[in-house]
Amino acid sequence: MEVKERVFDVDEFWRFVHLPENADKRFELINADVIEMPAPGEEHGFIAAEIFHRVRLFDPQRKLGNPSVDAGFYSLDDRHTLLGPDFAFRRTEQPAAPFNKKWTTVMPDLAVEVKSPSNTLAELRQKAAIYLSHGSQLVWIIIPSSKSAEVCRLGAQGGMERETIGADGALSGEDVLPGFTLALSALFP
Repeated sequence: MEVKERVFDVDEFWRFVHLPENADKRFELINADVIEMPAPGEEHGFIAAEIFHRVRLFDPQRKLGNPSVDAGFYSLDDRHTLLGPDFAFRRTEQPAAPFNKKWTTVMPDLAVEVKSPSNTLAELRQKAAIYLSHGSQLVWIIIPSSKSAEVCRLGAQGGMERETIGADGALSGEDVLPGFTLALSALFP
C-alpha cells in the first residue's frame, strides 16, 4: 500500500515513521514514495530468523561482518530510497564495528527478501535491482511457495543477472560470506 502525502528524504522519513500513529507500522521508502509494508507471517519470520541463525553460527565472532534483520539501509547517493531487507549482512573490516543507531548509510553486501503474499516477484526483483545498483553484491529472493530462491548479482554489463535455485539446491555466500552454504531444505521444514 503506497502512502503519498509528500516527497520524503531519509531524514524526513525517519521522523515520519517515528510518529506515534505509525508506531505499529512498517514502511519502506522507494524513490521518495512511502510504501506501507504489512506485518509478515510466521513462515516469513521463520525463514528470516533461520538465515540469521545460520550466518551467526558460521561467523560467531562477527569477524566477517554484521548480520541483521529488518534494519534500514540507504545509499548516500540516493537519500530518497530506504529499504528494510528481511535479512542483511554488511561486511566490516573490524570484527566489532559499532552499530548504527539509525539507518545504515550503505547498502548491505548481502540482502535477502522473503516473498510474502502481499508482494509480487516483480516488486522483489525491483528491490534487488536497487540494492545492486547502490552497492550490494548479492541478493537472495526466497520464494516459499515453490521452496526456491533467486540469486541476483550484477552482470558484466552492469545489468542484473538472476539464477534460480531449486528446492534441492543450496545458496552460497560467494565473495560476501566465503565458504558459507545454506541448503534451501533448511528453510522449509
